[in-house]
Amino acid sequence: MEKTILPPCPSLDADTEAKLRRYGALLLETNERVRLVGPRDETTLWNEHIADCLRLLPLLPPSGSVIDVGTGGGLPGAVLAICRPDLSFTLLDSLSRKTNALSDIVSQLKIANARVVCARSEDFAAEHRESFSCAVVRAVAEAGIIAEYLSPLVAPGGRLAAMKGSSVAEELAELEGRWGRLGLSEATLYEYELNGHSSAMLVWEKTAPCPPEFPRRPGRAEKKNWWR
Repeated sequence: MEKTILPPCPSLDADTEAKLRRYGALLLETNERVRLVGPRDETTLWNEHIADCLRLLPLLPPSGSVIDVGTGGGLPGAVLAICRPDLSFTLLDSLSRKTNALSDIVSQLKIANARVVCARSEDFAAEHRESFSCAVVRAVAEAGIIAEYLSPLVAPGGRLAAMKGSSVAEELAELEGRWGRLGLSEATLYEYELNGHSSAMLVWEKTAPCPPEFPRRPGRAEKKNWWR
């Protein structure tokens, strides 16, 4: 595992920041009806969630399509779509109450480069195998499980990025040297500070096609780890 410092986030122009602020307001408004995010005030949402998602921007591809798996209220996918209108984004979640609510937000903000899809990632990957340039996820599972979800979605030459907590290094110990089974490079651990707290990003390059046995059927990744 290689450790390095995450590149700085590019500055936002006034129009982009205004749209992000509007997204945050709509997310909190919707959150009163459908639980999409933890914070209940705009300052916390911006400082701890939206600003955190912006740290993914230096890792996005110069062109192509990006999928956000387990998007919930659009963190990070909707945030990234607002900042990168030149990329195409798919915001994927398996809960219809969340995707319906997020679809309304995307529609109100006119985020033309984002589509919201309700599906399990395993089922979606079976139909859209290795069709994305990049896949992102924000702290939904341990590293090995995340990689199994994302690798079947990304084309060789693409990239996977997972936003994780500072303790992620503990998850990687038993996986060192095994990522090639999913068609991935060794993981790179990017470290950065967020409001005085240490955080981390895991990144893999897609170096080869994912083996045909992945994705496994829904729920199998958590019950039987591929690396054990």
